[in-house]
Parts: sequence; structure tokens; C-alpha cells
Amino acid sequence: MVAFSKGRYVARMAQGAADVAAAQRLRARGFPGAPDADIFDDICRHVLVEDSKTGRLVCCYRFLPLTCGREIGRSYSAQFYDLSALGAFDGPMVEMGRFCLDPETRDPDAVRVAWGAMTRHVDGNGIEMLFGCSSFEGTRPQAYLDTFAMLRERHLAPRRWLPRVKAGSVYRFAQTLASAKPDMMEATRRMPPLLKTYLLMGGWVSDHAVVDRQLNTMHVFTGVEIQAIPEARKRLLRAQAG
Repeated sequence: MVAFSKGRYVARMAQGAADVAAAQRLRARGFPGAPDADIFDDICRHVLVEDSKTGRLVCCYRFLPLTCGREIGRSYSAQFYDLSALGAFDGPMVEMGRFCLDPETRDPDAVRVAWGAMTRHVDGNGIEMLFGCSSFEGTRPQAYLDTFAMLRERHLAPRRWLPRVKAGSVYRFAQTLASAKPDMMEATRRMPPLLKTYLLMGGWVSDHAVVDRQLNTMHVFTGVEIQAIPEARKRLLRAQAG
């Protein structure tokens, strides 16, 4: 991935320890109380989005390229989900994680540049699946029942790829809310922005959420098969990356 700029923002790859440390500091601000570093920082590539006028870091994420599903056990997500079904996925994959926007940044162009950089990487490297964990703030499922019910009704993973339970503390929303009818407006209002972006690309989720009390979050495994992204959404992403 090469440097990519649009408007006042530029996305670039981290070039060394100082850049990774800057990303970790931003993550500590974006996820208060959470550890700002882990062992995956050493094996992932890091993308920084900076304000070209001030040099300020406004957004960051990291990603882990995998040659195919046989390597999925190396991923961050594999700590929490049984991803053995995805071991049969035969194309190049990327795990995207720790997506963080500066809490003081309100300009949506920063996020657009971040996604534009990833779109360039996906297109330039023939990536066939993008995946990661999408987090809900807090550990009380009751705050998101409409969202979980909508995920069960519309966005569960295909059976052939469905992640199975591995973590000790989970909320099995597909089972618990089997007969629930979601309020769609409330479901959308309560949905985390990153998860909303994945779903707009035709993404799907696990049938359960992992409750992570250390990070004070709940998260669902989220996958996007690149060939299944709606054509209109592909055009939009590529326009952002142009």
C-alpha cells in the first residue's frame, strides 16, 4: 500500500516503531481503559491517516494479510471464535482491526480516506475476503436487542463459513432472539459505525457476540466476501480510492 491522499488527509503505512507508538496512543484515547498494545501489533501492518495541514494523526487501523483460510488461526479474531469453517476459504484474506478515529475529529473525509486506502490494497492484491471483529460499547446485550435481532434476521454468516463458539463469555443472540421482531430504526441507530459499513458492503456476522469485559465491549465476527459487495457500493469505494 502506497501513500494515498484526498482533500486534506493522507493515508500512509507506518514506517517504524515511532509510527506504531503514535497509533497506539490514538487507540488509547479512542478506547479508554483498554490496553493500547498487544502482540498482534508486531505482525500486523499499520495504516495512519493524518491531517496534511497540521500533521495530526486522526485515524488509524492495522491489518493482517493471510494467503488463504488455512492461515486464519494466526488472526486476532481466532482468539475468540472457532474459525475452522473458514479454513476452507481458498483466496487471499485480510483481517482489519483496531480501527480508531480521533474522538475530536468530526470530518467524515478522514474515514473515507481510511477506507480508500484499504480499497486500494484489496484491489491491488486480489484480496477475496475482509474480516474482523465489530465492537459494541459496553457489555450489556439489553442495550442492543433490536440491533442483535436485526443481525439475526438479515445478516448471519452463510452456514459454510459460520464461526462457532470459542470464548468463555458469549451472548447467543441468534438463539435467544429467534422470535424477536426488531425495530429497524432503533436497530440502525444503535449499530456501531464500523459494523454498519461492513453490512453496507454485504457483510455478515457470527450468530453470537463475545463479551470482553477487559475492553468493556461486546463484539461480533464480521466477514465481507469481496465478490459479493454490491456493484453500487464497489463504485463508491473505488471513487473514494481514486
